Amino acid sequence: MTRILILCTGNSCRSQMAEGFLKSFDKQLTVESAGTEPAIQVNPNAVKVMAEVGIDISKNKPKLVDQFIGQEWDYVITVCDNAKETCPAFLGNVKHRLHIGFEDPAEAKGTPEEVLAVFRKVRDQIKDRFSEFTKTI
Repeated sequence: MTRILILCTGNSCRSQMAEGFLKSFDKQLTVESAGTEPAIQVNPNAVKVMAEVGIDISKNKPKLVDQFIGQEWDYVITVCDNAKETCPAFLGNVKHRLHIGFEDPAEAKGTPEEVLAVFRKVRDQIKDRFSEFTKTI
């Protein structure tokens, strides 16, 4: 069974969406997500736009990456955007480290609909990139 850990800073948007998609693509994958500075809750807009595509992440909770360090992972994938954030480093036992970066939709400004449009765009990018990734493992 392939084990995948998705890392971000807050573990409230991008990493949660990536976890949701990976679990929906292949039930045989073991997928977790975590952050170096976990938020209090998963971003409600992330929950909303994932529900629009039939994936429920409403029960997910942001987790601190430290709880996964003692475990072995086939892949640790960072999803932060290098231009704006420092991606977390993971020091655990990892076979493959990858970076698949996305802009942070939580930084979106504008009307509620404009903000949701950014979340949808990032959601769709995450779906496409992780769909391609699963074809390589």
